[in-house]
Amino acid sequence: MTETPSIQWFPGHMAKTRRLMQQSLSLVDIVVELLDARIPASSRNPEIDRLTKGKPRMVVLNKNDMADGNITRQWCTYFASKGIPSLAADCRSGNGLKAFLPTVKEVLSEELLRWEKKGMAGRPIRMMIVGIPNVGKSSLINRLAGSKRAKVEDRPGVTRGRQWVSLEGGIELLDMPGVLWPKFDDRQVGEFLAFTGAVKDDVIDIEHLAMRLLGRLNNDFHDLLDARYKVGDTQGMEDADLLELVGRKRGMLVSGGEVNTERAAITVLDEFRSGKIGRITLERPPKTEAEK
Repeated sequence: MTETPSIQWFPGHMAKTRRLMQQSLSLVDIVVELLDARIPASSRNPEIDRLTKGKPRMVVLNKNDMADGNITRQWCTYFASKGIPSLAADCRSGNGLKAFLPTVKEVLSEELLRWEKKGMAGRPIRMMIVGIPNVGKSSLINRLAGSKRAKVEDRPGVTRGRQWVSLEGGIELLDMPGVLWPKFDDRQVGEFLAFTGAVKDDVIDIEHLAMRLLGRLNNDFHDLLDARYKVGDTQGMEDADLLELVGRKRGMLVSGGEVNTERAAITVLDEFRSGKIGRITLERPPKTEAEK
C-alpha cells in the first residue's frame, strides 16, 4: 500500500473545548468517554486521561453494530483489566444502553453511599460526555433523553458549545464538543480516524484515502470486500487498481470508458462508514504479558 500523507486537523474551537472541559470537571461526578468500537485505540484521545485525571470514568464502545462483536468483547475485557468499566452499544438504535445507567451507578457506588449518609440521596448524578468528533455523543444523549435534545449529524464538528441535558431519575448530562488532538504522532491513527469520518473529508485527498482503505480491506477482510463489490481474486493488486476495479464493477464510468475514481472513492468510504461492507474492527486490544 502506498504511504499515507500525514493527516492533521485541529480547528481552533477544539483548543477552546479542551479549556472548557478542564473548567467543567468540577461540575460533574463522572466522565463517560465514547469510543468508536471499530477503532477503540485510535478513537481514544490521548489527552483525555490527563484532562480528566482523578474523576471516575467509564467507556462506551459505540457503533458496535458496525464492529466485530467478538473483538469488541475483547476490548471490554481489556478495559476491565485497566480498571475502567465499559460497555458495547449502538447509540442510534439504543442497543446495549440498558446497561448504561446501572454501570454509572456501579462506578459511583461509594459516592452514592456517601451522599445517602449525608442526607443527599436525591442529588442528581452529573456526568460529562466526551469523545472525538462524530463518535456518537449526541446520539447517546438523545437516546437516553428519549428525544432529540442535541444536534445529530453524520459529520464531525457539529456540537460546538457546552450543553446540559436533564434526564428522568435525577441524571444530568454535560455534552462537550468533540475533541481531537493537535498532532497525530502515528500516521495510522490519523488514517483510521479519517476512514471512520472523525476528520473532515475536505482536508483529505479522498481518493488516496479510499485506496488506502481498500488496500487494508483487501489484506485483512477480502471476503467482505469481494461480497460487497464482486472483485474476485485481487491478491497482490495495487491500491489504485483496486479503486478502479470497484468503480468499474459499479459502472462508474465517464466518456471514453474511464472510471470516475472520485465517485468510487466516495462510495467506498460511505459504505464502510455505514457498515454496508460488513462488521469490521480495525484494531485489536494490546496483548497482556501472559498472552505475549
